[in-house]
Amino acid sequence: MRLRTLPHALLAGLCGLLLLPALTAPTAAAADNGTWGVFPTPAAGAAMTDRAYFFHQGGAGDTVSDSATILNSSDRALTFQVFATDAVNTPSGGAFALLPVETKPKDVGAWIALGPQAANTVTVPPKGRADIPFTVKVPADATPGDHVGGIVALNTAVEGVREDGKVQVGVRRSVGARLYFRVPGPLTPGLSVEDVRVSRGAPLLPWTKAARATVSYALVNRGNVVVEPEVSVSARGLFGRRVLDRPARGPKLVLLPGQRVELTEPWAGAPQLDRVSVTVAARAAAYPGLATSSGTDFLAVPWPAAGALLVLAGAAVAARVLRRRRSGPRRAERAPALANAR
Repeated sequence: MRLRTLPHALLAGLCGLLLLPALTAPTAAAADNGTWGVFPTPAAGAAMTDRAYFFHQGGAGDTVSDSATILNSSDRALTFQVFATDAVNTPSGGAFALLPVETKPKDVGAWIALGPQAANTVTVPPKGRADIPFTVKVPADATPGDHVGGIVALNTAVEGVREDGKVQVGVRRSVGARLYFRVPGPLTPGLSVEDVRVSRGAPLLPWTKAARATVSYALVNRGNVVVEPEVSVSARGLFGRRVLDRPARGPKLVLLPGQRVELTEPWAGAPQLDRVSVTVAARAAAYPGLATSSGTDFLAVPWPAAGALLVLAGAAVAARVLRRRRSGPRRAERAPALANAR
């Protein structure tokens, strides 16, 4: 077998510490995996977590300067490849992710120029830090709205090996700090719920156990600003009877412009015999006028039991037809005998 190194296809993990709250939240934590962290360089004398992420704005042609700090919390020197990239939501679940180093950025990641310190690799001493200045040059054709990316520190050391078919893949960890950049202009928040569907699982014998269902749906950000959706799920049975009522709550995701994510909602105790209409509604607290919903209908039937009944009914009909066929010739034979007797 041969060994090759491969950074995470999407830096979605980042120890879960990139899943930060809204842009205006003051208490978000910096990106740190316990060994090293990446965050905006604090002002002189300020705490290391003074800023959890980068948040800038500028018009076409503007240049904004800032600095990223890599903090090494370990007892040995660490060497990093530092790069800027774009952010996406993972298609399933919607986690915030930064694209890997081998993927060329096309948005704000391409606007960022790192300082000469990051031209090759950056070595940070034990319990030390390195500051990497950078500039953001807004292109003349930049579209209004939010552009999201990050500054990433990729450890050059292979920290583990996993099997990928017949190839051993060396795993390298990455940590990145988010960068939000807003270009002034018309802001058009957009959110839609799409492709609502329901999959069911019912017990073999109806009502002996609770039935389960899963409501699946897609959230799509069709606007040009970041939104934090709050989702409610409800369902009504025959005659308007409410069979599910999940009030609006946040799925704990930051939905980036142009992104589509697939989400699921488990439903224990789903109806086993009913006609059900399911509605998924979404809104964003930061934009009171932004609300959307979509739904689907399904027929809840205990199919195993119904199938068994159909089989039994079919067997009964077949038995009756067979009895009629067998009794038919005997009746025909008795008819001439009666005639002769007369």
